[in-house]
Amino acid sequence: METRNLERFNREQEIYLSQTFPALMRKVYVWMALALCITGITAYGVASSPNLLRLIFSNQLIVWGLFLGELALVIGVTAAINRLSLSTATLLFILYSALNGVTMSTIFIVYSQTSIAQVFFITAGTFAAMAFIGYTTKRDLSKLGSLLFMALLGLIVASLVNIFIKSDTFSLVLSYIGVLIFVGLTAYDTQKIKQMLAVQTDMGEGAQKIALLGALSLYLDFINLFLYLLRIFGSRND
Repeated sequence: METRNLERFNREQEIYLSQTFPALMRKVYVWMALALCITGITAYGVASSPNLLRLIFSNQLIVWGLFLGELALVIGVTAAINRLSLSTATLLFILYSALNGVTMSTIFIVYSQTSIAQVFFITAGTFAAMAFIGYTTKRDLSKLGSLLFMALLGLIVASLVNIFIKSDTFSLVLSYIGVLIFVGLTAYDTQKIKQMLAVQTDMGEGAQKIALLGALSLYLDFINLFLYLLRIFGSRND
């Protein structure tokens, strides 16, 4: 009897574990999709209000406050995830995606809505392909991740330099480099998230926090890939 009960327990445990990983991966993409929707709706809403645009972007203090607030939220959620409750971390992620929508509202002024939609679908297709590669590949991408992180730091420095140089050609070159970096990071982050979630034994808060951080990483990859592709392929308003 004890042997039969043990075998049944083991089978039930295996079934539960086999269901845990897919459920956590679904949470990653649900949270990511939710954040993208919030960003898009917020960006369009702000862009549709000339008074709100004028209020926000005519005041440098507000603009800098938005950028610093976004940076603080990303660093805060990532660094303090173990001390935060899951609900608090989720709310901060939602707040970040909304703030990002406010700062991204200017793309509706600079670029036509048609080109924004086209580039969004290009981004979605590219992102899906690289995420699939990162999920299915047997190759260890950890070394690639280190190289891409260093390249990203170089890209940030070069972008800051270009603020003073104001070279359109250099900006275009940086955009192509940015696309390559975030295409690679999408595959790398997907593999890393898969590896971290594959060892989780339950759907507890700790595992869901890892899934939330994974969603944040992929969200950032998608947004940055979209912005760099928009700079390359976007049609500007007259």
